[in-house]
Amino acid sequence: MTQPLAIDNLTAHYGTTRVLEDLSLSVAAGELVSLLGASGCGKTTTLRLVAGFLEPTAGTITLGGRDLTKLPAYRRDIGLVFQNYALFPHLTVLDNVGFGLKQRGVAGAEREKRARAMLERVGLATLADRLPGALSGGQKQRVALARALVIEPPLLMFDEPLSNLDAKLRVDMRVEIRQLQRANGTTSVYVTHDQEEAFSISDRVAIMHAGRIMQFDTPEVLYQKPANAFVARFVGFENLIAMRVVARDGANVTAEAAGGARLILSQERMGPIPDAFVLACRADGLAVSKDAGAAGLPATLGLRTYLGRAYQYQCESPAGHLVANGALSTPLEPGVAASLVPVAEQCCVLGVE
Repeated sequence: MTQPLAIDNLTAHYGTTRVLEDLSLSVAAGELVSLLGASGCGKTTTLRLVAGFLEPTAGTITLGGRDLTKLPAYRRDIGLVFQNYALFPHLTVLDNVGFGLKQRGVAGAEREKRARAMLERVGLATLADRLPGALSGGQKQRVALARALVIEPPLLMFDEPLSNLDAKLRVDMRVEIRQLQRANGTTSVYVTHDQEEAFSISDRVAIMHAGRIMQFDTPEVLYQKPANAFVARFVGFENLIAMRVVARDGANVTAEAAGGARLILSQERMGPIPDAFVLACRADGLAVSKDAGAAGLPATLGLRTYLGRAYQYQCESPAGHLVANGALSTPLEPGVAASLVPVAEQCCVLGVE
């Protein structure tokens, strides 16, 4: 039966190095939550603590109200899917899938029945008698997934499971993982450094940095409304422009950036705007205008690169170095004076840290 996971004030040290700092996280029953971040942020340490491979310095881990904090790994009954598959090379696909059932004392006939049924679900029924060495990377990962699911764990954990696969196969496998997870309703924690992978597969995502959760929310909220500058940069807001409000007129505010450039911004479209703030814009959120006198940020265009859907310009302005995308129909040359006009739907307002 699927169960909720609660991590409370978890702290972990490697020697004198503090890897996690008072980390708290809740995963609802049947929910898939991803831990997302760069190498060294603490996401894999969190997984290892929950799985029982490491012991925390402080804090608690509970699953369905049962305290796991001091339990050895083999008593936690957690399904694990690893980056390197971790299949037994001398066992057939069928025996690999049934291994966890055997360890739990399930009789041979019942074990084979359940293992074959799970292989059917992951599309590998015809490969039951093969050894892992005869399988492709995607097939091996499906075997690893089947092995984790067949024991019907209350919690399923994934540690960078798609890192060894090529780009197309990663996309296919993440769809399969999500479909199986939803069909089973298994509470799941998914560790990855790939933003697209995390956003496409998860109910909620925790973005981590230096052992802390910087923001924990749905992919839609993270992408559109980052909580701080770190998350904004992480999800693709290339431009962070410090501004201050110099005038208010109803829902509109006039704000000034470094160098004196002024913008009129709508609070109806962008939400409340404090007196001092950071305007975060994606490259698509700064429209390039050939009219240097347009109501935007004055800039000089630098290097132009072709993205397929747009030209991207490296720009220098009094507000600093900015990145903006311009239309394919009007390529502009380096050195041209232009105006960068914010597009509200691709921008957000951050507080000053």
